[in-house]
Amino acid sequence: MSRNLINTADGLIKRSKMVMVGSVGEDGFPYQKMMYNARVREGVKTFYLTTNTSSLRVRQYRKNPAASLYFADKRFFNGLMLLGTMEVLEDAESKELIWQPGDTLYYPLGVTDPDYCVLRFTAKSGRFYSNFHSEDFEIE
Repeated sequence: MSRNLINTADGLIKRSKMVMVGSVGEDGFPYQKMMYNARVREGVKTFYLTTNTSSLRVRQYRKNPAASLYFADKRFFNGLMLLGTMEVLEDAESKELIWQPGDTLYYPLGVTDPDYCVLRFTAKSGRFYSNFHSEDFEIE
């Protein structure tokens, strides 16, 4: 992947407040969900998101870790799809890594709430769309 494409993709991710998160259901169909963008990430490869342990998405990722993230910039009509795997993390270190004080709205028992977990997405490849052109790339 060219340095220019990495920088462009990184900029799109930084500007995105939301991300579409994809999973595969037991019926074999794709499922999409809008979530807040990752609070912590490592470039365009690793993303940490927060969700409810009791959620449909967590059940799906535990059975099939295949996942996707999609970022879009409607102003410039650009899109970035990342394909990879999703892990469900429930250890204290991962939960504390992305915890924010306002999270008690969703997880009233705090960082140790059993219904609070972390999703770690690791990208393997991507596809960037801009100016009527798409480019596939591998992520190392």
